[in-house]
Amino acid sequence: MKVLVTGVAGFIGSFLVEALTNRGDDVIGIDNINDYYDPKLKYDRLKRIKHNLFRFTKMDISNREEIAKLFKVERFDLVVHLAAQAGVRYSIENPNAYIDTNLVGFGNILEGCRHNPVKHLVYASSSSVYGMNTKMPFSEKDNVDHPVSLYAATKKSNELMAHSYSTLYKIPTTGLRFFTVYGPMGRPDMAYFSFTKDIIEGRKIQIFNNGDMLRDFTYIDDIVMGIMGALDNPAKPALKERSEMKADESASPYRIMNIGNNTPQKLGYFIECIELAIGKEADKIFLPMQDGDVVATFASTESLQNLCNFKPSTPLNVGIQSFVEWYKTYYKIS
Repeated sequence: MKVLVTGVAGFIGSFLVEALTNRGDDVIGIDNINDYYDPKLKYDRLKRIKHNLFRFTKMDISNREEIAKLFKVERFDLVVHLAAQAGVRYSIENPNAYIDTNLVGFGNILEGCRHNPVKHLVYASSSSVYGMNTKMPFSEKDNVDHPVSLYAATKKSNELMAHSYSTLYKIPTTGLRFFTVYGPMGRPDMAYFSFTKDIIEGRKIQIFNNGDMLRDFTYIDDIVMGIMGALDNPAKPALKERSEMKADESASPYRIMNIGNNTPQKLGYFIECIELAIGKEADKIFLPMQDGDVVATFASTESLQNLCNFKPSTPLNVGIQSFVEWYKTYYKIS
């Protein structure tokens, strides 16, 4: 299969490409290598991919002409769209970046799939779409109409855009709602990364909502396993009456799936795992809730489990230990 992976220099994208090429897929990866965080880490992720089935092209998904040409020339079988402007809090500071990349960029990818039909488009949504929902665990069958950040709103918009293209042009689409992905070579703007850095360097760590938070932390290897399982099983129309369909079902080849650990952990335990892995206790500052954030995330993963036997197997303490070991090696910390 020829596969396009967007956001290939990102955390999830770089690990996914390794898995795809290792099984024999011909992969083309694109990324604009923006400076939202250190581009060196992005290039170092790409350097890890040593396979002759992989080709990288620096490209911005918001460039309509370049994306259209790429699809026309390459004729992809499958597309995994991971490129996005990430970060909940940054969307408050720089909303235009989210509109250009997450909305305009995704529209260009959909148009590419429309004019050069693909067998399946899998794209990244986010657990942030659940916004103010309080029913736990978060289920794809529940409505998600109350996002609390522009980032979440763009991801919900992606799901709606994908549904329209699945309906109009019969493009099989699967939206994966990711739940707090972590691991080696992860994103520096994520809490586990900044906590590790601050503890090692002797700075205080900021703990919001006075530490009363739950997160469904999901290790990168488990995430890649789930993406591959979803990718290999294209979405199909639901065979039931429209009146009986839930929010994640459609008469079109469209679906939405959570991809998480299904085991939320308290923020306090999460910090304890980092402290134990580093061998040093954190100096903590407790602060109120931040704008755009949510108190808890908890994924119902029954749909993905039924589709491809998705069963995350990495305990949080094991995954954090792996991350801290990588961090110390990468930043040359003894």
